[in-house]
Amino acid sequence: MSRSFARALVLGALLLAPLSAVAQPAEGHAPGRWNSLPPPIPLLWRVGEGPRTVYLLGTFHLLRADDYPLHPAIYAALDDAESLLFELPGESLFDPALGQRLIEAGQRSDGSRLRDELGSEDWARLSAAARSVGIDPRSLDPLQPWLAALSLSLAHMRAAGLDPALGLDRHLADRAARAGKPVEGLETKAQQIALLAGLPPELQRRQLADAVARSRELRAEVAWLHAQWRDGDADALYWGMAANLKAREPALYARLNRDRNEAWLPVIRARLSGAGTDDTLVAVGSLHLVGADGLVQRLAEMGYRVERIAGDSPRAP
Repeated sequence: MSRSFARALVLGALLLAPLSAVAQPAEGHAPGRWNSLPPPIPLLWRVGEGPRTVYLLGTFHLLRADDYPLHPAIYAALDDAESLLFELPGESLFDPALGQRLIEAGQRSDGSRLRDELGSEDWARLSAAARSVGIDPRSLDPLQPWLAALSLSLAHMRAAGLDPALGLDRHLADRAARAGKPVEGLETKAQQIALLAGLPPELQRRQLADAVARSRELRAEVAWLHAQWRDGDADALYWGMAANLKAREPALYARLNRDRNEAWLPVIRARLSGAGTDDTLVAVGSLHLVGADGLVQRLAEMGYRVERIAGDSPRAP
């Protein structure tokens, strides 16, 4: 497995969807046109034993039509919850302006070109990798390295059959909206954009070089991650993605995963301790739930009862 942040975002942050254009899926590929495959085993936990319950659901931000319908346990948790918490507010998942803001944040504003920053040899490699997935290299020239890397990686993910418009977050947000249930965000749009736009230049270039060097392997890697998600294998997702990223790029791991988890914990704990009996479904990238830094383990360490639903309990490293 690679250390690339683009791969980590498949399991960790929602910005892949607006970047890919938030158009609805083509006819015949929308969730609701069910197939006969068994549903994915959910990464779903129940937290709490008092009057309030929080459900933790690990999502995959790009899916295929044959990943639907979801496991009945997910729909049961959605029905039981009075509100939902995602990484971003529900309306942001369908907001075309978010994608435009992300692109604007990744544009070079000083008149320079990406090819000049990279040098002729690296630019030639990037150009070849871009053409292999139908991207005109000239469209990458005005971009910061992080956005070029993300654009290249996303093109490979879509070529592998994964579609951000079919992501689990969007599907649940749509069902919640139709049921009149509020979908709030753990972060703002500005925070998620800054998550990427604020990466140090050297790290941006390193991640772009990784995306170019491993672009042929990306489809297989993402397909493997998707298969582990379908199998509900929390251990495999941790060791195949989180542990690798933590070992190779500890600062990036902290920025994308650990620090955000710590910022979210007080919000989740407030949902468990508030007055009344309202329950909450928290749906975030699966990267945020697995391993010793994951929300599942952290809440268990704080003394909450945490129980896996429709799957085996994870073994925290």
